[in-house]
Amino acid sequence: MSPSPEEQWRPPEPPNRQPRPAGSRPTPRPRWTPWIVIAVLVTALLVWQAAPGGGGSSAELDYSEFLAAVEADRVSEIKYESSSGKITGEFVKGQTEDGKSEFSTQGQPDGLPESDVALLDENGVGRNYKPEPSDWFGQVLFFFLPILLIIGVIVWMSRRAQGQMGAVMNIGRSRAKIYNTDKPKTTFADVAGYNSVKEEITEVVDFLKLPSKFKDIGARIPKGVLLVGPPGTGKTLIARAVAGEAGVPFVSITGSDFMEMFVGVGAARVRDLFQTARKQAPSIIFVDEIDSIGRKRGAGLGGGHDEREQTLNQMLVEMDGFDARTGVILIAASNRPDILDPALLRPGRFDRQIVVDRPDLEGRKGILEVHAKGKPLEPNVRLDVLARRTPGFTGADLANLMNEAALLAARRDLQLIGHAELEAAIDRVLAGPERKNRIMSDKEKLTIAYHEGGHTLVGHVLEGTDPIHKVSIVARGRALGWTLALPTEDKYLRTRTELEDSMAMLLGGRTAEELAFGEITTGASDDIERCTDIARGMVTQYGMSERLGPQQLGKAKTEVFLGRDYGHEADYSAEVAGVVDAEVRRLIDTAHDRARSILVAHRAILD
Repeated sequence: MSPSPEEQWRPPEPPNRQPRPAGSRPTPRPRWTPWIVIAVLVTALLVWQAAPGGGGSSAELDYSEFLAAVEADRVSEIKYESSSGKITGEFVKGQTEDGKSEFSTQGQPDGLPESDVALLDENGVGRNYKPEPSDWFGQVLFFFLPILLIIGVIVWMSRRAQGQMGAVMNIGRSRAKIYNTDKPKTTFADVAGYNSVKEEITEVVDFLKLPSKFKDIGARIPKGVLLVGPPGTGKTLIARAVAGEAGVPFVSITGSDFMEMFVGVGAARVRDLFQTARKQAPSIIFVDEIDSIGRKRGAGLGGGHDEREQTLNQMLVEMDGFDARTGVILIAASNRPDILDPALLRPGRFDRQIVVDRPDLEGRKGILEVHAKGKPLEPNVRLDVLARRTPGFTGADLANLMNEAALLAARRDLQLIGHAELEAAIDRVLAGPERKNRIMSDKEKLTIAYHEGGHTLVGHVLEGTDPIHKVSIVARGRALGWTLALPTEDKYLRTRTELEDSMAMLLGGRTAEELAFGEITTGASDDIERCTDIARGMVTQYGMSERLGPQQLGKAKTEVFLGRDYGHEADYSAEVAGVVDAEVRRLIDTAHDRARSILVAHRAILD
């Protein structure tokens, strides 16, 4: 449908005027400029009032010089101020002092001496007694300036109080950012690697574009869509792409924007948020990190959080109250769906949950192609190989990878980004930056070399481990050395043999230290922790123990603040707990023995 004439015509923008960024406010004009002007004028008047008058066109004489001029008949007349004793006068025509026809001198206050008066009369000097000038401006300023200052302070305080009162009255306003349809759009073309997610969420776009298609058949579009996935997988990007594809306003807010120190503010902001969305319907409300306000009510060691619970209650009411026919759809994102309140997830509120998981091989390749746009790559760079090299990377990780490679190429003064820069960027993202300046003794370097060599040799011999891709004894991040094993394909299941081989590989570094030096170090602490977690998971979660069989013992680890199972006894007896510990120890000892036998058999290769 072509746009209307009103939509086609837009008033021309003034020349040389840059558009204001989205979400920004115009720069407020300074309101204190009139006060500066008033202060400057008052200061100038005070200086003018206090400045001595004249002086530029009259000669300054001592009193004795003045009397000598009178005796020489050079003075025609004088003016005498009795209060200050100041005398000003004029010379006789033709008589000057330094080319000036007027003079001034300082005499005795409260009257001239009789002898001087007689001298003036004897020489025919006219006298004029000037009365003391009335400083009316100074008197008015003296009385009224404090009053004006007090009034100014009162006005300033009242305006500030009004501003604070306005801020208090607006505290219940929603802090959502509204992106209208004329803003730069994000479409599904900008979202790569999530074809299944885009297929599920395309129905929302179709409903906003063609609502009659669903209404005619009696279908009801979901009121709420919950995007669930690890951090950095692009949940916010997908929500913006939905708004861009549908061409409707996009109202974005985070869960923390509802929270405030005052009880009831969050509920008020929820009401204002839905009211704003209804005014712009059809529209999309996007709430990021909804778990900050949507946690289970009444959970935690210290009881419930009243402000959070009131905010959640108001959101539940609003989601029940608005009609899907109004064209308002709520999209929320969270990476912790297990802590959300069940009332929030029930049908009729969030009818649909879409999992936005880490991308697979093809998805990573598509994401790399998106982030490679605008970056000069060498012709031999293959993004499909790079995608195989980055299993488990999220969209944010891949974006960071391409950016790190570009930074490294610029640091090396290169014009193109090659495989060397991409490999270094992957290592940086996985293990952190290199720490070549860390000073270690030769003995420590040799110990680290044997440790990483043990990991590599055991991992190479065992078939259930991933192929070894890179080994390094250069410190990266917090690791003194590291061995990187990469899978040849994406895996979602692991067999018992693979877990046992992984445990043996983890203990290969510590075992190599034992064989080479007859001593062990603290460098295997992370390996031991990971190995113990695998063994305990095999016994208590995966049912891979022959003595205990396929049963789950204990529950998954849960944060204490949720208040679940805190203070409860274990769901198995003390005897079973002893068997669990014995089975975990058996699995670890078996892995250690396997690693030792492999390293003894290939000791020459290890050395």
